[in-house]
Amino acid sequence: MTETGQKRVLLAAPRSFCAGVDRAIEIVEKLLKTHGPPVYVRHEIVHNDNVVRRLEALGAVFVEHEDEIPEGEICVLSAHGVAPAVRDNCEKKGLRVVDAVCPLVSKVHAEARRYADSGHLVALIGHANHVEVIGTKGERPEQIVVVESPEDAEALDTNGQPLAVITQTTLSLDDVASTVDVLGERFGDLRRPGAEDICYATQNRQDAVKEIVRKGATLLLVIGSPTSSNANRLVEVAQARGAEATLIDGESPLDRELLDGHRIVGLTAGASTPEGLVQAVLTSLAGRGYEEVEEITVAREDVHFRLPREVYA
Repeated sequence: MTETGQKRVLLAAPRSFCAGVDRAIEIVEKLLKTHGPPVYVRHEIVHNDNVVRRLEALGAVFVEHEDEIPEGEICVLSAHGVAPAVRDNCEKKGLRVVDAVCPLVSKVHAEARRYADSGHLVALIGHANHVEVIGTKGERPEQIVVVESPEDAEALDTNGQPLAVITQTTLSLDDVASTVDVLGERFGDLRRPGAEDICYATQNRQDAVKEIVRKGATLLLVIGSPTSSNANRLVEVAQARGAEATLIDGESPLDRELLDGHRIVGLTAGASTPEGLVQAVLTSLAGRGYEEVEEITVAREDVHFRLPREVYA
């Protein structure tokens, strides 16, 4: 492909931090300011290496299990949520728990309990090894089954129980549609939360990517960490629509060959990626001749989640 015309960048909006990520990071920052380090965080507070490194420099200590935290210390629960057994263990250890779980994740946990306690088998559509799914399944482990794909849906045996469906928040309506369709065909009337229970940020960021590709971007750069589910989904959304797409960290220099043959480049960032990395990549792209930037806006986000009272205690 030969390059003709003006090089330009189509910049996604919304992009970067969602309200749940904003809240989680602010909780850790405020606790560090009020109590001083160390503040222990169970699991990465959000799935972004840049954010984790910055908070570590301020005195946050990230651990994979609450047993690693000394008795009496603060334990921040990450945005992804945990199983009830984790909270129970924290209480037994005398830890001071501060809940940074995204309220939309907490809402999915509540749906899981409600459906399971009303006699339903709960199909949790998501990635079995993702920390959010592990936490949600832990609400009612005997009555929740993880369904990762349409193939899993075809193989599901409900033993005659009525079926309810919930989803991992970092998946959009599009991501789960084919799996839900199979479940609907096999089991008829499914109980499911309303569309408003889908994470607004996941859907908006994917919709922005679709619009960027529709407007002619042949390459999409997604700033995010490999562990970020929603960032990886953005890559897949662009690829499914015929564009090349790749995950970048926003800090390393762009490969010289990456932009070859692409006049229009799309740029977005996962929901746990700081906006500062977006601006750094824009500067890098400008240095490669992509000085014209057009923001592609598909939604306005004005969501804000209240901080837990423990932050002010």
